Amino acid sequence: MADKKIVFIAFAMEDERQRDFLKGQSLHPRAPYEFIDMSVKERYESGWKVKVRTRIRRSDGVIVLVSKNSLTSEGQAWEIQCAKEEGKPVRGIWVYKDDRTTLSGVNTVTWTDANVAAFIDSL
Repeated sequence: MADKKIVFIAFAMEDERQRDFLKGQSLHPRAPYEFIDMSVKERYESGWKVKVRTRIRRSDGVIVLVSKNSLTSEGQAWEIQCAKEEGKPVRGIWVYKDDRTTLSGVNTVTWTDANVAAFIDSL
């Protein structure tokens, strides 16, 4: 089996539970990837941006959990910008079936196993 893919998850803190669901998908023994995130309660603590940038650099790609909460999440917006600056592939996943928020510059698809797998396979 090929090396595991490292996927950074950018999400608004209000969507932390959906992040947990997504991370749960990687616990399957055959999942050829692992998810990492930098969720912190105080996102502007000293060194946070340096640590996030380092983790994004180490990642093969970034999944953005998109919801109405994304529109006001400064930390998530910074993570998306950082991923673009680092040249990482970015894919948005809508986390609620009745919320189709759009984020400028983020290609967003419905949350299905097939869509998550297709993005990871493309990395």
